[in-house]
Amino acid sequence: MNWDDTTDTPASERLVGASADREDQAVEAALRPKDLGEFIGQEKVREQLDLVLRAARARGATADHVLLSGAPGLGKTTLSMIIAAEMGAPIRITSGPAIQHAGDLAAILSSLQEGEVLFLDEIHRMSRPAEEMLYMAMEDFRVDVIVGKGPGATAIPLELPPFTLVGATTRAGLLPPPLRDRFGFTAHMEFYEPRELERVVHRSAHLLDVEIEPDGAAEIAGRSRGTPRIANRLLRRVRDYAQVKADGVITRDIAAAALAVYEVDARGLDRLDRAVLDALLKLFGGGPVGLSTLAVAVGEERETVEEVAEPFLVREGLLARTPRGRVATPAAWAHLGLTPPRSASGGATGGNGQQDLFGT
Repeated sequence: MNWDDTTDTPASERLVGASADREDQAVEAALRPKDLGEFIGQEKVREQLDLVLRAARARGATADHVLLSGAPGLGKTTLSMIIAAEMGAPIRITSGPAIQHAGDLAAILSSLQEGEVLFLDEIHRMSRPAEEMLYMAMEDFRVDVIVGKGPGATAIPLELPPFTLVGATTRAGLLPPPLRDRFGFTAHMEFYEPRELERVVHRSAHLLDVEIEPDGAAEIAGRSRGTPRIANRLLRRVRDYAQVKADGVITRDIAAAALAVYEVDARGLDRLDRAVLDALLKLFGGGPVGLSTLAVAVGEERETVEEVAEPFLVREGLLARTPRGRVATPAAWAHLGLTPPRSASGGATGGNGQQDLFGT
């Protein structure tokens, strides 16, 4: 068996995994809407963006810079591609973490064509030197490239062709005001309603040539956490189940059975979500308990619990953040079919009397 020297995973398994990832990416790309007319949901954002793009085309000008904020999976990348398509321009895609030096950004900007769309994902994670260079590039379409070091360093101005920057962020509050103010249009992407997600599921099922009944689409939409990306992922897994275990038609019962296999419950909670609630309720009596302690209890990194599970649990009203720690709501006890204790513990001690040594 061929094993890689730096990993315990067989090379054959890694190749299979990489192939599966490429297949998923290809499917996701095929399901992306190609224009604003195909894009489902976000009506206000679509209306505003349509005006911005139509006006720019009428003037024969490059569209203003656009900032899209919102949770992952709501369509920020898709909208950036639509902006490029509507403007008849090519698109360049990169991300904040990939730009750690001003020179990295200068190399990208200097190679842009006139009117090109530069999509910068996770823009809030860009380095400060690159961020400061971006200010001038966005406003004046030029950058100063520093040649040399120390007293002999020289700034060489580099003119840039007009371009459109589309920035995407899941944490708009981390963007400094000077950067945020340079965007001509800003939009916040909202979570989708179940009816909108049903339309997403029906459209994707048609593109995947999957037969789905209305109640089957509703079942998938109701467990998709208000996120089209999750809806499409669950649809593909339910499709697999329907092809193997049934006649290929997705009904409500088939969808429910398939999602039970993949550990997605009726409210959209997955394995990690339920593990967090289980620990909070059974180990700590409903809290309050510190986030780090909760993460240790479920065997995950603090950041994973805070950024992946917690936002959805808070939005669903199953968990609350307090100055003393995380606390389960009555809805959490009801969802897991448990009876809350008669009295809550005080201080920083969990319901089982364990002291929270890790803070909130």
